[in-house]
Amino acid sequence: MARENFGVLGYDSYHFCVGDLERSRRFYTEKFGFTEVARASQELIDRTGQQSIVFGAGEVRVVVSTPMKGHAKADGCKAARWLKKHPAGVMSLSFRVRDIEKAWSILESRGATMLADISEDRDGAGTYRQFEIATPLGDTAFRYVERTGDYPRFAPGFDVTSDEAHPKNVFGIDCIDHVTSNVTTLAPLILWYREVLGMEHFWDIQFHTVDATKDKQRKAGSGLKSIVMRDPECGIKFANNEPMRPFFRDSQINVFVEDNSGPGVQHIAFNVPKIIPTVQEMRRRGVDFLGTPGSYYDRLPARLSELKIGNVREPLDELRAEQILVDGRDDKYMLQIFLRDAGQTYADPKAGPFFYEIIQRAGDPGFGGGNFRALFEAIERDQFAQRSQPYD
Repeated sequence: MARENFGVLGYDSYHFCVGDLERSRRFYTEKFGFTEVARASQELIDRTGQQSIVFGAGEVRVVVSTPMKGHAKADGCKAARWLKKHPAGVMSLSFRVRDIEKAWSILESRGATMLADISEDRDGAGTYRQFEIATPLGDTAFRYVERTGDYPRFAPGFDVTSDEAHPKNVFGIDCIDHVTSNVTTLAPLILWYREVLGMEHFWDIQFHTVDATKDKQRKAGSGLKSIVMRDPECGIKFANNEPMRPFFRDSQINVFVEDNSGPGVQHIAFNVPKIIPTVQEMRRRGVDFLGTPGSYYDRLPARLSELKIGNVREPLDELRAEQILVDGRDDKYMLQIFLRDAGQTYADPKAGPFFYEIIQRAGDPGFGGGNFRALFEAIERDQFAQRSQPYD
């Protein structure tokens, strides 16, 4: 029996805590072509002790916060508390809802842990109402937001710095495709998504980097189990990973949890209309992507034939040159590439193990088992190199 939907409309924003706000500003505006759309007011800075900037592209909004150096309240602000426990990372995910009271009522009846009562802000002819709940993702919270009328701000306490309601992005980034999280045990998280949030199973995969059917005495390699959950009404998706035995602690999923000092959001995927020119221009701007072995492309024509995909419009030699992954089935495909994680990119473990994905969909709504494995193995190669410089 389907569970009652509480009116989630889609992603609203996500809140990222960093130690270096200027580095983040350069990344979003110069490398990703985002627009600064809002900034914490002086009143908000004085009240909280942290500085925050909001960057936007289409419907995407990322709030980046850091403790305000020299401020009397800086050590006790939310960003400082996060950074005392974790490297830079996603502190909360926010979602738009139709009716905040209905969302609260249904979530509370299902056992959600509310972090505070509904708060409200009125400005001009509009209203902003919100509340947060705890999640099985450690210190990462989920926030539900209702905007009514013509509410002019991003959120209470923020000054508008751009008049663009849907800022255009040079790469065509306009929405979040999915969010991926890593944990050491999936069962409680999946149960929470299903029973509390009312989501449904969408896709799953599990594998080991050494095929146990061919090597019964395997002594190396690691694996993962992944389950994707989807909101049945608005369609937002969450991919969720746990490590697999027998080398559980060697898995890149477990390494992420250790480097993040707990479970959390591993990556966020952005849709683009044309991935090849996007990747080419991002490389020109200094964006660092994960590499893919040439053997992946050597076998790609045969894989596409096995998957019954004969309509890839993009030249395979260009996909190979840019190391873009291809997957799908029955003439529906998708193209993906993954950035190197922030800790690797900046040679700074405190920048964290989070990264971004760029994806172009050509009819395929899924996640691609072949690409999933290629990503997994690529991250493990990089993590092996990174762990020669332990986080302190």
